[in-house]
Amino acid sequence: MKRLFLILPLSCISLAIQAQSNLADTTSINEVVIAENRLQIPFNKRNRNIQIIQKEDIAKLPVRSINEVLSYIPGVDVRQRGPFGTQADISIDGGSFEQTLILLNGVKLSDVQTAHHSMNIPVSLDAVERIEVLKGPAARVYGINALTGAINIITKTGSDTDLSVRVQSGSSFEAKEEGDGTGIYGGASVQTVANFSKGNIQNLISLGGQKSNGQRYNSRTGDLKAFYQGRYALDEKNNMDVMAGYIHNEFGANGYYAAPYDKESYEIVKTSIVSLGSTHRLHPNFYLKPRLSYRGNRDDYRFFRNDLSKSRWQHESNVYTAELNSMLHTRLGDFGFGVESRYEQIESTNLGDHTRYNHGVYAEYKTEAINKLLLNIGTYINYNTQYGWQVFPGLDLGYAIDNHWKASLSVGSSQRIPSYTDLYLQQTGNIGNPNLKSENAWQYELAMRYEKQNMYVRGGVFYRNIENLIDRIRYNTSDPYQPFNFGTNKMIGVNLSLGQVFALSGSQRLKYDISYNHLNPSNMNYAQNVTSKYVVESLKHQALLRVLYQVDKFDITLGGRWIKRELNDPYFISDLRIGYSLSRWNFYAEGNNLLNETYKEVAAVYLPKRWYNLGIRYQWKR
Repeated sequence: MKRLFLILPLSCISLAIQAQSNLADTTSINEVVIAENRLQIPFNKRNRNIQIIQKEDIAKLPVRSINEVLSYIPGVDVRQRGPFGTQADISIDGGSFEQTLILLNGVKLSDVQTAHHSMNIPVSLDAVERIEVLKGPAARVYGINALTGAINIITKTGSDTDLSVRVQSGSSFEAKEEGDGTGIYGGASVQTVANFSKGNIQNLISLGGQKSNGQRYNSRTGDLKAFYQGRYALDEKNNMDVMAGYIHNEFGANGYYAAPYDKESYEIVKTSIVSLGSTHRLHPNFYLKPRLSYRGNRDDYRFFRNDLSKSRWQHESNVYTAELNSMLHTRLGDFGFGVESRYEQIESTNLGDHTRYNHGVYAEYKTEAINKLLLNIGTYINYNTQYGWQVFPGLDLGYAIDNHWKASLSVGSSQRIPSYTDLYLQQTGNIGNPNLKSENAWQYELAMRYEKQNMYVRGGVFYRNIENLIDRIRYNTSDPYQPFNFGTNKMIGVNLSLGQVFALSGSQRLKYDISYNHLNPSNMNYAQNVTSKYVVESLKHQALLRVLYQVDKFDITLGGRWIKRELNDPYFISDLRIGYSLSRWNFYAEGNNLLNETYKEVAAVYLPKRWYNLGIRYQWKR
């Protein structure tokens, strides 16, 4: 049955290849400019492994959250604890979830308490313009904690005025577990996104919320989120950007962190972000971009939800960041310079009270002066009050063999500083280690890509060497997990992806994307009686499939994900979405996990079996 599910869409693709391929792909991904803070690089001139998924594709995916969108991006490993974006750990190319940096419009969101909260993002899915995934060490671009890569979520901007409202609801139509209420498991969400502009002012407002009664015992969820983004053009040379967001997220945390002891645990997480930045063109060839940002997180973790007199841990973290980015364009190439200062503070009934500072200085140079060669070189010098000095150099080379073929080489270093949970946690099933050292890595990657009209083929291989890898281990099942610097972790990875857009007869259109990633870690020398969280959850094989078929007002998307982790059984998840557009309305039905697979992505949390979802979206444009 699983093979048939793959063979059918591939057969359709093979037949469609015979069709006339003359339809322009409206997403025009090559026109996108990668949203870094200093040098701006068009996507078609990239010289390292960058994946982008745009709003046009997101709108037709069988997904309900940013987490679920990421599960369809090659090399990104999403380990969810429930649908509707309840909570998820995100990693890249076989790294741990602590080694991936999460950003919103270039502002760092990664949580200093624990990366379990890094995806607590206050943006509704319909407000997302695109998601950029920079794979490999990103310290040269974003600083520390981007050891295996960075994910930058870009929200919508523009001069249009429009409003959209989406309501959706779904269920597995299975009875809830005994002792966890009555009825069937289900959930619903609503979101509203408004874009309005007047003169030199652009505004984006996003509101959303979701609730579900939980697919397992004590796993009900609910969140409310609000987001605002404003851009103000002061004059032709100066503009200001404002961003603010808040999310209130709560959920039953049965099996999330310390299974089987945390069956009655419950968690409430509140996250706030504020950012104020500006862009100043001081000279036709010189730009200056200062920015101030704040991220606050309140985490109330209740080990026994019905008894708050014991094992209730409250954490409050505050992170303040000031940065100054600049870009100078010359005949020799583009230069980027900048400084960054970051203050991290936590007050916790479990972790204690701690503070640390992080300061960075960076420089970057990009040139196309050599025929057919794109060179990007730079370094980031970092000082952390807890871990001292570190230098992160990096080099990217891209060579255009002809108009369609391009080869690239990327070399870079990176670091991950332990979170406060890594260092100081005291819990029944997990404890910290205040003697941890920071993780340090070098990565080397070779890649080749072919792009012509509506077709692409990309492939690459990388080698990564992490020193002082942090892994949570235990020697007996009765012991808690504790993190240690476990020597060296060497990783070899291979990736291949291809896709194409076809024009069929009449108004029909077919688009497919297929990818495969293989990861092979080595030098993980554990004793036979050691249980490792990293080894159990490390991704080994990932195959992804997306097929979109459109005819007139109908669109059908088929998605498939085959996942194999190091020590867990593989699983195949198939999703389907059918949509119909009528004037300002869009109606759709979705089926997730159509083959009714029993699977889990993290810890002891089994995800829902076959799941159905109905939704309606109204969009008004002036």
